[in-house]
Amino acid sequence: MGTLLTVFAGVLLLAVLVSSLAHRTILSTAALFLVAGFVLGDGVLGVVSVGPGDELVGTLAELALFAVLFTDGMRVGWTELRSAWRLPGRALGWGLPLTLGITAVVAHYLLGLGWIESLLIGAILAPTDPVFAAALVGNEKVPPRLRQLLNVESGVNDGLALPFVMLFLAIAAGSADLHLSELGLELGLGVLIGVAVPWTAIKLEQTRWFSASTQYEPLNALAIGLLVLALGKATHGNLFLAAFAAGITVATFGERQRKSFEHFGELIAELFKLGALLLFGALITPALLGAVGWQGWLFAILALVLARPVAIWISFLRSGLSVREQAAVAWFGPKGFASVVYGLIVLASGIAAAQQVFQLVAITIVLSILLHSSTDIVIARGFDDERDVPAWFGIVRRLRGDSPS
Repeated sequence: MGTLLTVFAGVLLLAVLVSSLAHRTILSTAALFLVAGFVLGDGVLGVVSVGPGDELVGTLAELALFAVLFTDGMRVGWTELRSAWRLPGRALGWGLPLTLGITAVVAHYLLGLGWIESLLIGAILAPTDPVFAAALVGNEKVPPRLRQLLNVESGVNDGLALPFVMLFLAIAAGSADLHLSELGLELGLGVLIGVAVPWTAIKLEQTRWFSASTQYEPLNALAIGLLVLALGKATHGNLFLAAFAAGITVATFGERQRKSFEHFGELIAELFKLGALLLFGALITPALLGAVGWQGWLFAILALVLARPVAIWISFLRSGLSVREQAAVAWFGPKGFASVVYGLIVLASGIAAAQQVFQLVAITIVLSILLHSSTDIVIARGFDDERDVPAWFGIVRRLRGDSPS
């Protein structure tokens, strides 16, 4: 534990020191933790020794996804969803299931997996992560509707994909009784806890009997999140849907609580996420990378360059998006942290294809992190003013026939 803590602290310090450079170049702090985990893991240097069945791996992954979904939910309250539902609705209502389905078809016919295992892989890889498109989402010269689309989509699709992951996993387990009533109870209980706890806490603070001081205000949402987590564990409600529902509830009924917690909460979620990425990298060994064969690597490439682009192209027909905007949405479907945790859940499930599913998910995520986190700054510059981009980029634009911004 001491070695792992030292490694995490050292890599975190390095990430802080290069973070400014990372925002302006193809460097990525997420990729830094992934590569550090790989190099320091058992497959290379052996400094960090962890296994997929270790309690630390499962616990950290669970806490990280809970924190990420809680903060994601806060970015997409009902007000935002009502005012900007048209484009994200296309991405979520059409793009998500189409991406899932196309990925499953590729897995079935290219790798020979059964349909349930293929659909499970599709569900795991369907969510996207805005962290690996930070330069695009954070660039004010990128059209606001495009940034809002990517933010809302990535904030919601983690929670939407979860029931599909759990359903296909239950079917893949081969049980004659899928226990759908129990699964439904678990999901419903998670949503109930996620709505009831923050709504009650916010309404209590709005009475004349209670009032949070300015100093303690950021801890309000943290206390809500911890209580949701504790009640979810105690009642066996689904933690991830509880977290997502709680975030949306805070954003909808407690705008002040959301604003006070926003920066603090994102830092907490980022710490958990980076720690889990370090462990995930340590689980990826050269043997794992070689075990999937050329067909596995081809699947990973097609999952990135075929599944989402085709799904987005179909979903945004006659949407009003420009070709450049649609291309940016199609490319930036990075496989991020939710896919990492869902992959670890499958690995720990004990289903017959668990190892193969995890391997395929792992190499796809690795490719996605490396490709998307190193191209977001390049794509984002395509929306900059002509004077803000290198001379060579202007030449490329003229050859393409684009007009200056």
